[in-house]
Amino acid sequence: MLKPIQFREILSVRRTEFSWAIVAFAGVVLVGTLKGIIVAIVVSLVTLAYHLADPPVYVLRRKPGTNVFRPQSPEHPEDESFPGLLLLRPEGPIFFANAAQIAHKIEPLISEIQPKVVALDASAVLDMEYTALKMFAQIAEKQSQNGIQLWLINMSPGVLAVVQRSPLGQLLRREGMHFNLEIAVARYLSDELLRERPRVMSCSP
Repeated sequence: MLKPIQFREILSVRRTEFSWAIVAFAGVVLVGTLKGIIVAIVVSLVTLAYHLADPPVYVLRRKPGTNVFRPQSPEHPEDESFPGLLLLRPEGPIFFANAAQIAHKIEPLISEIQPKVVALDASAVLDMEYTALKMFAQIAEKQSQNGIQLWLINMSPGVLAVVQRSPLGQLLRREGMHFNLEIAVARYLSDELLRERPRVMSCSP
């Protein structure tokens, strides 16, 4: 039943699943079919648990001339950033097992960039548990003392409903929740323009 061509195809697409295939094959050869498959399932579940416990948090940039926002990459040095605005995108469900890890990834970025607004794109967040809501509320309170606002963007209806019922929703209010990144960026740039006008007027004769 071993088909090397399929193994090569798996390896060319995803190394993680290739590892699972090798484990399954080795398990079947060493301990028998049923036990080998069970070993492969256990390994795959452990790998998935690891990915859930350490989800990525991407810094986003906008592709010039579009409303496409994508992770910062050396391949796209021309992508736009906005001074004072930190755009982030966590991925996957946020719950007790990974909330602290996400906070550890976000806070150094805030310290490094010192933005006025941290906008979290929640389009890839499947669910947000109470622990995650509490974590984001703590970040919002802490950063507000430094004059930094936290915004949540592009939440699914389920996540939005949970946020609105929580203390985090009371902290953010409607002004801190936006439908998508394009609207959030436009709002930020508009607010910045309003802040600049009094300075310009005070400098004019």
